[in-house]
Amino acid sequence: MGSVLALSSGPGHHNWPFSTDPPPSRWDAHPAHWDSPPSWERRDGRLPNPGSFHSLHRNCKDVFPQQIEGVKMIVNKTLSSFFKASHTLHLSAVSPSYYRFHVEHLQCDDYSKDKDAPALIGEMDSSGSLNAHALLHLTERVRARTVFQTQQSHFVTWQFETEYRGNDFTAAVTVANPDILRESVILVAHFLQSVSAGLVLGGELVYHRGRAEEGGILTLAGQYSTSHIFRALRAGPNWVATLNAGKGGAHASYYHRANKQIQVGVEFEASTRTQETTTSFGYQMELPEANMVFRGMINSRCIIGGVLEKRLTPLPATLIMGAFVNHRGDKLQVGLGVNVG
Repeated sequence: MGSVLALSSGPGHHNWPFSTDPPPSRWDAHPAHWDSPPSWERRDGRLPNPGSFHSLHRNCKDVFPQQIEGVKMIVNKTLSSFFKASHTLHLSAVSPSYYRFHVEHLQCDDYSKDKDAPALIGEMDSSGSLNAHALLHLTERVRARTVFQTQQSHFVTWQFETEYRGNDFTAAVTVANPDILRESVILVAHFLQSVSAGLVLGGELVYHRGRAEEGGILTLAGQYSTSHIFRALRAGPNWVATLNAGKGGAHASYYHRANKQIQVGVEFEASTRTQETTTSFGYQMELPEANMVFRGMINSRCIIGGVLEKRLTPLPATLIMGAFVNHRGDKLQVGLGVNVG
């Protein structure tokens, strides 16, 4: 739920393969390290910090395979202790082919658990579109995030976010696409409170103002997990149940870690705007001995898909193979990718 433009439209079904909606930009989501617990996370038995609002469904979403189609080649290069760069070439017969250059400036932040967390991220593709992303830990409790996106020569998004993490709560405010001339702006407020060791409650308020319209959407959220039981074992949460419900629709997810190798997730999404509901089941299987990870999914739209990732040791490369089948529409998408570095 990183991009407030996506938030303002309310929850809806996934942009699975074969969808008529444009694929979601990965810039709409926060990097994993941004949602990691703070370095001062309590270990004394008191209520923990609940984390970020947009990470509520992250455990379940990470189980599902990402869409893959065509042929993709990714080359990663570490330039120095502070800079990383990558080149991506994607050839497709369904969507436009492109080349993308990506660069990251890393930071060594005493306030973050991840010492190699990117602070500045820039990306440009062959069409001239540019994405810029800044992630800063201003203090031990305050984080700031800025996103700029252009589609060729036109600005699409300019977004500013500030998040404060208290001992047992998290509050955030986001301002997106402020335009004084058009008198339009999107404001998003998030709040999460740890009620008990496993229960988190909160909400999200999205306010949009324009010349022709003005309105707001209130969404309530709740999450219960057994992470407080497994935290001492450093095994992560055994299961997590999350629900977001509001005027725009509902989004429910359930994540379960069966063991170190198998994880499963179930998602239900309903949108009042599109009048559509989708139920999806996903699973992830890790085979450390074979250096392989397989993710599969099936949903109520009769779409079945899977992605296999194989580490080609001793080479610094990962082979990615995936296929998605739409039985209702009699369509097939197959993809092959190589990630080097």
